Amino acid sequence: MKKRCAWAEMSAPELSIPYHDNEWGVPVHDDIKHFEFMLLDCFQAGLSWSTILKKRHRFRTVFDGFDPSIIAAYDENKKGELMQDAGIIRNRRKIDASVMNARSFIAVQDEFGSFDAYIWRFVSGSPLVNEFSCMEDIPAHTPLSDTVSKDLKQRGFSFVGTTICYAYMQAAGLVNDHETGCFRYREIIGMY
Repeated sequence: MKKRCAWAEMSAPELSIPYHDNEWGVPVHDDIKHFEFMLLDCFQAGLSWSTILKKRHRFRTVFDGFDPSIIAAYDENKKGELMQDAGIIRNRRKIDASVMNARSFIAVQDEFGSFDAYIWRFVSGSPLVNEFSCMEDIPAHTPLSDTVSKDLKQRGFSFVGTTICYAYMQAAGLVNDHETGCFRYREIIGMY
């Protein structure tokens, strides 16, 4: 039996194990995937990640495949439709933030050529590899996530506090926070 990070087997393992084994911590270099993780982490604020995983497919459908160029054009009618969709988290502030973040995301793409080029500069192009042996040792945020959060906020993003930023950085592989005993820890290091 494979040893995994403890969180993967705690809640909704039928969803969290495949997510852990195939996505979490894998370095992302696709802008749509970056935006997906940012949007989902925004909606996750105050909720469990398993709640988001259960609703992820519906999020993908109603948020047009997480394409920021489409989401940036959402009007009040579209936001109203989203507020009526029980398949997602119906929070007006988070829906508004997603539209605002899509616009800010596009501005970053215009300035840096891609969001990927912008975000990876915070780690000098290479994932930070941590050495945590248990879930309790993994921080909720770091000085780096403080810096990323501050920069994103200055660029017009919202719902990008330091804890949300750190969760995004873990998901997108900017940091490798797999527990050292987890089978994915070394596998992901081998990807760089």
